[in-house]
Amino acid sequence: MEKISVFEIFKIGIGPSSSHTIGPWRATSIFLKNFSAKNSLDSIRSVKVEAFGSLAKTGIGHGTDIALIMGLTGADVQTFDTEELFPTIEKIRHAKEISLLGKHLIPFDDKDCVILNKKDFRSGHANTMELTLYLKNDEEYTETYYSVGGGFILREGCSKHEEGEKSDIPFPIQSAADLLAWHDDEGKSIVDISLINELHWRTHTEIRQQLSKIWSVMQRSVFIGCHEDGILPGGLNVQRRAAAMNRNLLEGISYKTQDEWLQILKEQTREMDNVTSWVSCFALAVNEVNASFGRIVTAPTNGAAGVIPAVLMYLYYFHDNIDQKVVERFLMVAGEIGIIFKKGATISAAAGGCQAEIGVSSAMAAAGLTHCLGGNTRQSLMAAEIAMEHHLGLTCDPIGGLVQIPCIERNTMGAMKAITAAQLALHSDPQKARVSLDEVVATMWETAQNMSSKYKETSEGGLAVQV
Repeated sequence: MEKISVFEIFKIGIGPSSSHTIGPWRATSIFLKNFSAKNSLDSIRSVKVEAFGSLAKTGIGHGTDIALIMGLTGADVQTFDTEELFPTIEKIRHAKEISLLGKHLIPFDDKDCVILNKKDFRSGHANTMELTLYLKNDEEYTETYYSVGGGFILREGCSKHEEGEKSDIPFPIQSAADLLAWHDDEGKSIVDISLINELHWRTHTEIRQQLSKIWSVMQRSVFIGCHEDGILPGGLNVQRRAAAMNRNLLEGISYKTQDEWLQILKEQTREMDNVTSWVSCFALAVNEVNASFGRIVTAPTNGAAGVIPAVLMYLYYFHDNIDQKVVERFLMVAGEIGIIFKKGATISAAAGGCQAEIGVSSAMAAAGLTHCLGGNTRQSLMAAEIAMEHHLGLTCDPIGGLVQIPCIERNTMGAMKAITAAQLALHSDPQKARVSLDEVVATMWETAQNMSSKYKETSEGGLAVQV
């Protein structure tokens, strides 16, 4: 049974796409590290990286070419200074040379070395990369990778993600039914089960520190998005809206720091119109940061990165008696739901359309919110089911191959659906539910397989061709 950590569902990275940016970035870096583990980097004469399918068709808009180059440099996608991204790329392009893993300088012209092949198709996955090193002894070293969503990558010939080997866990979970069985047999909540599993891979202190870091990055991305005006990059001339919404909602209230702003949120009125506007503002903010190559948390993907922060901000700042421990429980529950979807279906829009991104993130947020508002395990799973049920069939048709239209607004809708799903579940008897979470996961996957490739992040259908 595949072993996936909550911290693989929540990755800190750079926008605008987990499958098209973070995945390729990680793939080229791991490719070079695999080679250098047994060979000298000095033996490399040149390199070629070629992307196919959705990676190629929306690669420019999603920064795939940039990500492939950055991975070759060995830069860490989790920590690299986003302000240095474009200057670094320009330096490489101007010099026409690149330092592989920062250690071996070779000639490099990205027009010849980075190929986005829109014509040929590879059957392995919609997001396929063929990476080749040309050695000084005229031999070649080649590996094929698949970017399967959420920053996860698979190497051809391997059944496991390139995340490192993990020890066995006491509560293996492949489905919601497995989770419920452990709950009934052991009398443990989703958080208890998830935590015990995670403790087999890291210490309790490490878990809390990483959850705190994830929450911190989420809040920072919301704050940045709520305070930056202007036009998003990419050529569509999409105007940032979160900052204007933030100003209008605060009606002239002044502050200087992020902490002061967050404190002001605690003091906002809790009338429905006000809360709804703030939730939308939070979601817009994160995905405007994502669309501008900023720092965000995959949740479970970049394209859907705004849903969970928006719902968590709603929980933390518009409810009483919510502390850091509640946030941690929210993230653990949400992460476990993301794992179930990752194992039972997909979290890749290139494989399943936007139902696999916004739909999954909404289900994750709904379950986490339900748990933190006092719902039991069955109600939390019911909330996840409700949220996904009303995203089934959602296509991925980004205009211009950019994560801007309709992607950014979809995060606001996913957040509001999550809140609605939680409220429905909290006022329902899950024993009387007619549809289980596993049934909706299976339905999502079947829908994904039946969906035309035009609607799977290729920009060949839907809004992408109408506008």
